[in-house]
Amino acid sequence: MQMAKANPKFGWEDKVINYAQMGGIETSVLDNGLGKGTRIAWVNTGSGLRYKVVIDRGLDIADAFYNQHSLAWLSHAGVTAARPGASRGLEWLYTFAGGLLTTCGLTHVGGPESDEFGERSLHGRISNIVGGVESIIQPNPSAGKLQMSITAVMKQSRVFGPNLELKRTISSTLGEPAVRIHDVVTNAGNTAAPHMILYHCNFGWPLVDEGTEIVWKGKCVSRGMDMDNAIFNSKRNFRKCPKPLDSHRGGGEGCGFIDVKPDSKGLCTVGLYNRKLGLALVMKYKKKQLPCLANWQHWGYGEYVTALEPGTNPPIGQSSARKQKKLIHIAPGASRTYDLEITVLTDKRQINRFLKTAGQ
Repeated sequence: MQMAKANPKFGWEDKVINYAQMGGIETSVLDNGLGKGTRIAWVNTGSGLRYKVVIDRGLDIADAFYNQHSLAWLSHAGVTAARPGASRGLEWLYTFAGGLLTTCGLTHVGGPESDEFGERSLHGRISNIVGGVESIIQPNPSAGKLQMSITAVMKQSRVFGPNLELKRTISSTLGEPAVRIHDVVTNAGNTAAPHMILYHCNFGWPLVDEGTEIVWKGKCVSRGMDMDNAIFNSKRNFRKCPKPLDSHRGGGEGCGFIDVKPDSKGLCTVGLYNRKLGLALVMKYKKKQLPCLANWQHWGYGEYVTALEPGTNPPIGQSSARKQKKLIHIAPGASRTYDLEITVLTDKRQINRFLKTAGQ
């Protein structure tokens, strides 16, 4: 459904004085539990899609629902207060809420590592950095303005550098079940800075269930560890979600690296399709911006999740990317731009078109 100004078929004219009745953005502060004191913004698109933006956690997205169905996987802890000092080893896992989007970077994605360039923790620091809100724009249907957005700036910096700044705008359009993420990463320092970014998009039940299809077109290879090879091999259909696995209790998991085939315009289309629910989730992004895609599968009992993770690099770490000569450096004052769109489909024709475009 797409709404338009003065379109009589929607019937809201002369009946609505407060447009929050139709949708919009509501900010608040969590007042209990591990996330106490954390600022959030609930975005209601008026289309059945609603999601929680965590302002104090890199403007990431936690809960997400389409009508009665949850789309995102949430960790046991859920949203926690930011811990900017969680920068050693696996400390990132204590703060990982899961959610529709957890951002990894801005200088490192992958496991903990240390070399002559410094020490880096799992997936970097950006998701533990508080956002400085620049604007919140509400929809105004009577003026023909259906878009709503929130913009914030996160500064990942230290004295002597590197000093990177992420300016993020999350937007939706009233009446459309879609969320758009627009990121600009700028080097505010005076020396070139290493840069990696990965969009850790985590999906859970009921969207993810036994038989849910993981949809993408391209070549997939195992990350290479034994537990990855047990999932991503030619004898197993790793494109369909299985039942919970005993081998994935605790830290069991699998990860595959996918080279997605883009369309003629350079656009990659991937996602998930649950036939039982008649529901598809579609992700679109530009191959030139985000050339790599990781598929994380963790089929633990009570911890049942798969993630699709577009990135500048696979989660191999800064050290390996440097050795492969694939580590990006941003010059002083320069910027890099990234765009990601997530849409929910329920129309059979649209779903079939998605499967035809993005499927095997």
